[in-house]
Amino acid sequence: MSEGYQRGLGTRQIQMLAIGGTIGTGLFLGAGKNIAKAGPSLILTYAVAGLMLFFVMRALGELLTYRRAEGGFAGYAREFLGPFWGYATTWTYWIIWVTTGMAELTAAGLYIQKWWPGIEQWQTALVALVVLFVVNLISVKLFGELEFWFAMIKVAAIVMMILVGVAVLAFGFGDAGETAKVSNLWSDGGFFPEGVSPTLMTLQMVLFAYLGVELVGVTASEARDPEKNIPKAINALPVRFGLFYLGSLLVILSVVPWGEFMGGASPFVLAFDKIGIPGGADIVNFVVLTAALSSCNAGGLYSTSRMLRTAGVNGDGPKALGRLNGRGVPVLTVVISALVMGIGVVVNAIVPEKAFEYITSVSTGGAILVWAIIVISHLVYRRKVRAGEIQGSAYRMPGAPYTNWLVLGFFAFVTVTIAWEHDTRIALYVMAGWMALIVIGWLLLGGFGRKAESSAGERAVQR
Repeated sequence: MSEGYQRGLGTRQIQMLAIGGTIGTGLFLGAGKNIAKAGPSLILTYAVAGLMLFFVMRALGELLTYRRAEGGFAGYAREFLGPFWGYATTWTYWIIWVTTGMAELTAAGLYIQKWWPGIEQWQTALVALVVLFVVNLISVKLFGELEFWFAMIKVAAIVMMILVGVAVLAFGFGDAGETAKVSNLWSDGGFFPEGVSPTLMTLQMVLFAYLGVELVGVTASEARDPEKNIPKAINALPVRFGLFYLGSLLVILSVVPWGEFMGGASPFVLAFDKIGIPGGADIVNFVVLTAALSSCNAGGLYSTSRMLRTAGVNGDGPKALGRLNGRGVPVLTVVISALVMGIGVVVNAIVPEKAFEYITSVSTGGAILVWAIIVISHLVYRRKVRAGEIQGSAYRMPGAPYTNWLVLGFFAFVTVTIAWEHDTRIALYVMAGWMALIVIGWLLLGGFGRKAESSAGERAVQR
């Protein structure tokens, strides 16, 4: 096995990975159904969820600057919670992004059909998977460049959408000029037009929209000067959340009354249709296609292959998974992740109507577990720092340990909302089955017979 990853990701690539992995179909497609369900109050849901995820990322940032760990947060789970939780985090994060990658490939197939309806959905999904697979095999630097430009397209598009929307509000041009006004945020039934309960029920999809923010923790092993670049990327998250999520929703809900949005359609496409800009819908369709490919690239292939490699290095899977080629790429794990994601290509033609909702709820359930493990690992880490057992980091999570418990309470509440609705409740059944498989796998590996393991070998890989 090679000594470790090549540090081929620079500041701009790390920061764009933090954006690219997050902005995907959860925002561009999922927001439509949530607006129809909750109205303008969805903005508040995004704000609260964004604050909670910022605390999660500050906790992860403190751990990352304490020391670099193989597999990022899975390494900290191993160190502070025990070998089983490192193993469980590794495999859970892998399955989260494999299933999400399937959804993104399916979405890409749907977007292409807007322009070329004769192309089968599975054909687009297959071509996209093969191209991204090849890119991930070549080198981390090429991957970083591709993801940088994917994210740049999304960022530029969202900024453009906001500027156009503000211009419509200010000058009243376009087909939507006469009805576009900021008072649309409260004039049609108030800020909570459907009541508080439907607003709370949007939390599952909102958290799915933020899925990928933790990719900074996965890229740390391949980042140059992580002690500088990681805090910089995390500290910029509030601005990004405020612009890309809150800013875009504020504008489109001011330009178009919330009652005109519907599930199954992108609210961004609808807003541009209402404004009447020639070719606007095609531009937005290109952006959402790019968003799907970006999310599949950064999360579906990159992060899953790195988490599988962690399993090989830490003994949570076959040792062959830990191998790197001469360019520092874990080829075998990239191949395995791509093959499993290929199942999504096979079933594209027969995906049920609610497949997207089922997949996103399962992904969110797994993400809540992983995010909670990060926060709990940080709690244990802080306790050890106070006891003088380990040296602390200068980059600290604000408000800890109270903010840790606040975040965990929030995640518990979201889990209740997932259980409350029939269409999302299946996620809890799937996660229960998945955890049963995790325990069975651990038993087969002889895991419960292991003694507490030192992280020395793990540190050696990175140092």
